[in-house]
Amino acid sequence: MMSPNTPTNWDSSSQAQNKVAYVSSDTEEHLVGELKQHFFVKHLVSFNAFEDYLSEQSILTLPDILLMEVDEDEYCFTLVEKIKKNPMLHGLLIVLLAKTPNKTWKNKALHLKVNDLYTYPLPIDHLCERLNFLIKFKLIRPKLSELLNQVDVEYKMPLSKRFFDIVSASGAILLASPVMLVVALVVKFDSKGPMIYKSKRVGTGYKVFDFYKFRSMRTDADQMIAQMSDLNQYSAEEEGSSKAAFVKIKNDPRVTKVGNFIRNTSLDELPQLFNILKGDMSLVGNRPLPLYEAEMLTSNEWSMRFLGPAGLTGLWQVSKRGKEDMSERERKKLDNFYAQNYSFWLDLKILLGTFPALFQKEKV
Repeated sequence: MMSPNTPTNWDSSSQAQNKVAYVSSDTEEHLVGELKQHFFVKHLVSFNAFEDYLSEQSILTLPDILLMEVDEDEYCFTLVEKIKKNPMLHGLLIVLLAKTPNKTWKNKALHLKVNDLYTYPLPIDHLCERLNFLIKFKLIRPKLSELLNQVDVEYKMPLSKRFFDIVSASGAILLASPVMLVVALVVKFDSKGPMIYKSKRVGTGYKVFDFYKFRSMRTDADQMIAQMSDLNQYSAEEEGSSKAAFVKIKNDPRVTKVGNFIRNTSLDELPQLFNILKGDMSLVGNRPLPLYEAEMLTSNEWSMRFLGPAGLTGLWQVSKRGKEDMSERERKKLDNFYAQNYSFWLDLKILLGTFPALFQKEKV
C-alpha cells in the first residue's frame, strides 16, 4: 500500500495514459499543454525538485519516461549518470531537449545512451509519437526480435526466389573460394583480430541474425562509433530529428589498409553468401541493418522496409551508393519501394546493375 506522502498528483487529460515527468529550468507552458493532450504530465521546474520527487517514488509510481531540458551548466548529464547507476531506476526512458544544436551535448547524450535527443524547434506530434513508441517498446535494443510478432504483414520467401538464392550462392561460393581464401589470409596477416567479422543485424520482419563479413576495421571499431557521429555521411535531415537513422562514415579512420581495398572492391561482402545459404537473407533485397540503425526505423512510415526480403545487394546499392547527393530520406524511400514492388525482373535488373557499383569512387 502506498504511503499518503507518495506523490501521485499527475496533471492529466481524460485521454492520457502514459506518465511523463518533464524537467525544465524555465516554464514551458506551451509544451506542457501539448503534452497533457497525450500523457499524464508531472512538470518540475528544477533538477533539485526532480531529484526530490524521484527519491519519493515507488516502483508503481515511477514515470514511464523522463523528458529533460539540457541546461547551460550541463547538470542534466550528471543527473542522467546518477539515474543510469541506480539499479532501481534501470530501464527508465530518457529523452533530452536542447535549445540549440550542440555537438558536445550530442556526443555526451550518445555516450550516456539516452533514448533520444531533440533540438528546438521540434514538431510536437513527432515528439509525442516517439515518446509513445519508446514506452510501448521499452528497451527496444535487446528486444528487436520481439517486433517480429508485431508487424501487420508477414513476409514469406517465394519458393522460386529461395531456389534461385540457393543455386546462385552455392555456385558463387565454389567459384569464389580461391579468392576468399586469399582474402582471409591477407586480413589475418594485416592486423590483429579475427578474419571474419560477425555482428548482429536486423533483417526481414525485424529478425535478428549473425551477419558475416571479412574484417576490414580495427577490433575496437564498434566502441569508437559513438565518438564519430560528426563524421556521419547521413545528417539528421528531417525537422525535429536530432540524429540520423543510418550511419556511414566517409574516409573512416577505423578501416585498416587491407580493409580499404576489400571494401572498395566489395570483397568483404563475400562471406554473406553463407548467410544466403542459411536463409538469413536473399541475394537481392533491402540491406540488413545494425541494431542501432534498425531501432531508428520503427515508425509506421519506415517499418515497411522490413516487410520485404533482406539482401546482399539491393535497389539502394545500385542507384545511390557512393554518390554525394545521397540522402537518408532517399535511401528510406528506395528501401520502401523495393519492399512493396520486388519481383524476379526487378531482382534481375538490380543484379545486372550491381557489378558496375562494386567499385566505389568514395571511401564510404
